[in-house]
Amino acid sequence: MTTTAPPAGPAVGDARLSALHVLRSEWIKLRTLRSTWWCAALIVVLSVLFGLLIAAFINRDGSTLPTAAQDGDLVAVVTIGTSFTQLIAAVLGVLVISGEYGTGMIRSTFTAVPNRLPAVFAKLVVLAVSMVVVGLVAVALTFAATAAILSGHGIGARLGDAAVWMPIVGSAVYLALVAVLAFAVGALVRNTAGAISAAIGLLLVLPILLTVAIGLTQATWLLNVNALLPSAAGAQLHAYAAPGGTVTGPGGRGPVQATADVVLNGWGGLGVLVAWILVLLAPALVLIRRRDA
Repeated sequence: MTTTAPPAGPAVGDARLSALHVLRSEWIKLRTLRSTWWCAALIVVLSVLFGLLIAAFINRDGSTLPTAAQDGDLVAVVTIGTSFTQLIAAVLGVLVISGEYGTGMIRSTFTAVPNRLPAVFAKLVVLAVSMVVVGLVAVALTFAATAAILSGHGIGARLGDAAVWMPIVGSAVYLALVAVLAFAVGALVRNTAGAISAAIGLLLVLPILLTVAIGLTQATWLLNVNALLPSAAGAQLHAYAAPGGTVTGPGGRGPVQATADVVLNGWGGLGVLVAWILVLLAPALVLIRRRDA
């Protein structure tokens, strides 16, 4: 009696994991984590709440203001929450990588993707795109929630003007870049608490310390250093640029870093923030390849 063996399947070594498969895997990981949804919800809720708070306390008749001043107020109200929600984006960026190291799941990830770097890049792409979407939802809901209040103050919306919609979109891009920056910190440290502390220290604590030092010394070089920090440079992405090229902060109440030698616009701020990411991400990628998972 003879038996017919079933056709042999592909050898394990012949299996190929495409980039799309890796991306899909990382997307499943990200969207099935409760921390992802909590962070996204907090970003949206805080953005709307801060927008409503600022809109409610605007104490002037916008109908008597120049168009540029109205636009500056609108951008400030819609994007004011970004200064706070950046910290939540940083926490999520750290958790995306450090969480896997903490649970040991990173070993399974690197077993499935032996080259390691495609998995890391897939994490970065999924994280960045997700944060852009969350940021856009946050500013859209903030605009919808505050439109009636702003209209009551005589402040209209000119969303067709690039000077208005670019900083609004820039706030979402900034959240994504902050998350990627924090991801790089998490990949370097590999410890959740330590990486979150380092990321928040870079984004929040260091600027505060420099501000105190600037107030005490009035040193121009400290102003220049402060202007090149990730949070200060990235703030130019969601700052309103009034006609004539003057970049103004929240509420359009004066130039940002006017007394510093280094004065950045939106594109300059983007370049500085990307440089920070590359400086931190490059050694992180090297260590990911060389260190044991």
